Amino acid sequence: MIEKVEETLNKIRPNLQADGGDVELVEVENGVVKVRLTGACHGCPMAAMTLKNGIERILKAEIPEVERVESVDSI
Repeated sequence: MIEKVEETLNKIRPNLQADGGDVELVEVENGVVKVRLTGACHGCPMAAMTLKNGIERILKAEIPEVERVESVDSI
């Protein structure tokens, strides 16, 4: 499933990069995809909407096993 998630994120990534941001896959476990928003996306007021209405919606549509997407902060 990790490969499917990476492939799908690679389709989404150019849209984020066009606005100066990016997304990094952290882990996939039990249908939960954990990502880290970077660049302009990190700390952006619209980040939560991008995560739920963009990244999560597309991942769930392309990969039915995905239950939800969560954002994790940098360590």
